[in-house]
Amino acid sequence: MRTFYNASHNLHQGRFEMHRGALVPCFEVASRADFVLAELRKRNLGPIENAPPATIEALQRVHAPRYLDFLQGAWDEWVALDPANAQRDAIGSYWPIRTFRSDVLPANFHARLGLFSYDAASPLTAGTWEAARGGAGCTLAGVSCLQQGERAAFVLTRPPGHHAGHDFFGGYCFINNAAVAAQALRDGGARRVAILDVDYHHGNGTQAIFYARADVFFASIHGDPLTEYPYWLGYADERGTGAGEGCNLNLPLPRGTDFAGWRAALKQALQAIAGFGADALVVSLGVDTFEGDPIAGFHLRSDDYLRMGEDIAAAGLSTLFTFEGGYAVDEVGTNAVNVFQGFIS
Repeated sequence: MRTFYNASHNLHQGRFEMHRGALVPCFEVASRADFVLAELRKRNLGPIENAPPATIEALQRVHAPRYLDFLQGAWDEWVALDPANAQRDAIGSYWPIRTFRSDVLPANFHARLGLFSYDAASPLTAGTWEAARGGAGCTLAGVSCLQQGERAAFVLTRPPGHHAGHDFFGGYCFINNAAVAAQALRDGGARRVAILDVDYHHGNGTQAIFYARADVFFASIHGDPLTEYPYWLGYADERGTGAGEGCNLNLPLPRGTDFAGWRAALKQALQAIAGFGADALVVSLGVDTFEGDPIAGFHLRSDDYLRMGEDIAAAGLSTLFTFEGGYAVDEVGTNAVNVFQGFIS
């Protein structure tokens, strides 16, 4: 299985995030990808390659032009406000809640930062744009692999993507790699594409992008949003709208769920994907379902990820994995690569 590694990912490294009322060091750190890369090399599961950054045109197939314009120029604007800002990250302070207007683009930088984000846990840094765009480029290279007939590919990049929507970032995510992949597969001739999100946290951005579409099926297994981030999406009654009615499947599970309970939900998701008749599968691979993850609450163990990979392989679809969450850094490499070991076994 080929891996596309975004070597520019380490240009994005936030200093602090707001977590439950306190500024704390970021959980989403560059070493997450480094540990996965080291484990891939150790097991020699296939070639590891780089790819050029995604074009703006490719990103506009998923994201709003004014949002991409903001991301591209945000750091320079931030530093222009005060040269001292070069030593601190940009984090939102104001957000347009219900009844506020979002159609007018404010001139004020802080207002636009809030307009295009939804939390204070996603610091924007000097290298955010380059890292995110590089990850999308690796995603498109992985799509090309599938289009050339390869069974599977892995996109090893950060920041992750599944919380990023059409015109917003949050949850450490800026460009939605899974959505970029699904759209590129459709543009390349796939009649129907399925996205399976196995991250502990619901892929709210991915759901929102495809919620009214009948050509992309989204299935997510995640912590119950009654108690777990991102809180305001991910409920079981969200089934899609309009043409997309029935093309969205959320399987929220309670904190403390073990692998037996989680695997039953995976079986249900894969059955729904089979019924949809997908031509290709994109997996938002978060391994923050691990029992030791500091910001999650499931009880999967390292060996369970082997079984996860086997189950996904049994779907018989060409599959692109995109790297999402996983914050128990010492184990993140073992857990992620166990999925691939199980998949190719």
